Amino acid sequence: MSNALPLLYEKTDGVAVLTFNRPQARNAISPEVACRLADAFSDVAQDAAVRVVILTGHGDKAFCSGGDLALTLPLMTGARQPQTPWDHRLLDDPSMMDRSALRGFELNKPIIAAINGPCMAGGMETVLATDIRIAAEHATFALPEVRRGLIPFAGSLVRLPRQIPQCLAMEMLLTGEPISAAQALSAGMINHIVPAPQLLDRAWELARRIAANGPVAVQEVKRTVLAASGVTLEEGYRMEDAAKARVMASDDAREGPRAFMEKRAAVFRGV
Repeated sequence: MSNALPLLYEKTDGVAVLTFNRPQARNAISPEVACRLADAFSDVAQDAAVRVVILTGHGDKAFCSGGDLALTLPLMTGARQPQTPWDHRLLDDPSMMDRSALRGFELNKPIIAAINGPCMAGGMETVLATDIRIAAEHATFALPEVRRGLIPFAGSLVRLPRQIPQCLAMEMLLTGEPISAAQALSAGMINHIVPAPQLLDRAWELARRIAANGPVAVQEVKRTVLAASGVTLEEGYRMEDAAKARVMASDDAREGPRAFMEKRAAVFRGV
């Protein structure tokens, strides 16, 4: 794999693959990585040909160790002055960091996290914004910010207690101690644990299955599930009705049953 860019972005057959590519720095999020990740998510949102995203890391030492403690965090606290165009862009555009963690940015295309090692701090925060999570057996998960006098600020204070039992979330947030892949699976934070050599194959298997489904339906499912979090049942039902109306008005909703009756694979166009 080329080491030219710190974040790799490739598209194949409707699947976009984003790879943290700083293995020498445990795939930490530098200002450049944050900006490139934000740009990639924006491109995915706008590209109708992309139906699914896989997010992973290069190597087996870490999925992502979080914000770079030598570059990103000092820049954000004011301890380091901006030196590069990436530094300036991260500071000048307040939405950049949020978009890189899918915080306050709507992306209705499914994201599969293929977690190839320790998943820490900002790396774990981004994983909490994904939809399906597959971890290698040696993966660990931690939000160690309090141990550095910091707090998670890319969504974890809100997302984590909604995704796992609150007492476990509080233990992770207040102690900063890691949990194993097995503990994360037991808590429902991840979907599958696989041997490391099988990780990307498993992610691609799921991505292809999702990409073969009707994209209008898939995106409305994700949009509605996320929007309905925390609302009343009646509000949620109204959102579900609106999603139903959008899907039933699509050409894909006609193609799916027709293809089934004609005993052929459906050809979904996303309209």
